[in-house]
Amino acid sequence: MYMENTVYVVGNAKTNEDNAITIRFNSFYIGFVVDLSTDKIIDLNSSSTLRTTDEFIRSLLIGRNLRIFDDKLKEEVIKRYHGSSQKAIIVAYRDGVKKYNEVKRKYF
Repeated sequence: MYMENTVYVVGNAKTNEDNAITIRFNSFYIGFVVDLSTDKIIDLNSSSTLRTTDEFIRSLLIGRNLRIFDDKLKEEVIKRYHGSSQKAIIVAYRDGVKKYNEVKRKYF
């Protein structure tokens, strides 16, 4: 399904202990599929418990560049996402940026 010029990286973060995500998965994860030639996120999935949450996160992140942490995207998450995992989304995104850059440096 994914072309050879893509990689998969996972960003993770902790959530509140009473969060359903923590109860179910122990942490919050976002799995990013990234096009190496453009550094753009072409697909993702998260460890959210609600389908709508995952779809909303997808709408915020797909098409964004994973090479650099985008402060405007952080502000957009703060402005538009009002669930208990708001900070976890930002931390998982930041972790994804870090891991993507490690992969690019090491293998590409």
